[in-house]
Amino acid sequence: MRLIKYSEAINEGICEAMNSDKSIICFGLGTTDPKAIFSTTVGLEEKFGSERVFDMPTSENAMTGIAIGASMNGIKAIMTHQRLDFFLLAMDQLVNNAAKAHYMFGGALSIPITIRLIIGRGWGQGPTHSQNLQAWFAHIPGLKVVMPSTPSDAKSLLISSIFDPNPVVFLEHRWLHNSLGDVKKGLIKKKIGECNVLKNGKDITIICMSYLTIEAIKASNYLEVKGISCEVIDLSSIKPIDWDSIFYSVKKTGRILACDTGFTTCSVAGEIIARVSIELFDKLKAKPLRLAMPDVPEPTSFGLTKGFYIGAGDIARKCLAIFDHKTDNESDILPEPVPHDIPGDWFKGPF
Repeated sequence: MRLIKYSEAINEGICEAMNSDKSIICFGLGTTDPKAIFSTTVGLEEKFGSERVFDMPTSENAMTGIAIGASMNGIKAIMTHQRLDFFLLAMDQLVNNAAKAHYMFGGALSIPITIRLIIGRGWGQGPTHSQNLQAWFAHIPGLKVVMPSTPSDAKSLLISSIFDPNPVVFLEHRWLHNSLGDVKKGLIKKKIGECNVLKNGKDITIICMSYLTIEAIKASNYLEVKGISCEVIDLSSIKPIDWDSIFYSVKKTGRILACDTGFTTCSVAGEIIARVSIELFDKLKAKPLRLAMPDVPEPTSFGLTKGFYIGAGDIARKCLAIFDHKTDNESDILPEPVPHDIPGDWFKGPF
């Protein structure tokens, strides 16, 4: 185990995979740029050569088609886009070709593509540079969707995604790239579809994902002081979801709050609440709640983004409401940091 950054874990995962299998290529917009996609691809071209690691013209649909064609001929492609929003130009290739091929060819054909998409918010990203559309991808049969929250999962899930025989959408929050965590050396894998129980508790189950996991931990620490014991579950995998772990936790706590970085309507949180209500209705001690983004485009201005995004305070207030816990100054509960639209002083911009 070593303490390394999330971005370093991703870089290490790509290196480990490419060292072990010469059929793997890595390409995409900014892959060989000096800033190396938040440092995640730094040094790869020098290690593996320009035939295996290379930049691409700005043509998302075309480069996705190239990856699909390559995968049909024994190549495993790691394809990176600096924003999830840019990749939307390639949805036809992803949904109608990559996701469907294995089924349409009776299992005789596989499409081993890993599609790295950067998500995030703050610093004036606005409506077309900050979307969290994991529910959209998860809706498509034939796709797996992962959202690692820790450096360890970033590496192990990336390696598992690369060696998965079919397409995986790998979502990275840019505010996580500088986070630190213990990561094992070597070609480590984690089964896609397993969540992480980050904190054991007995009173309420809090489901979270991606950067919201950090906020959920902050909220759980605050609630613990108030006498509420929280079980915090980091989904890690959005498709498939680890239903067994979620059901086990809710049977124990009898209460659930599902938190989602995406929009509220048709959210992953909504799916979790629906399944828990159907499967465990008689086990619930309180109505299940979800907490997701409002169904409006995400604003750009510094003023409008203040209080817009879900944070630890919102999670804490929802949980307190479940327990009818009265408090005088709700706005004082875990307020947003100042300034609110950056994760820390180290953050100097979107790229």
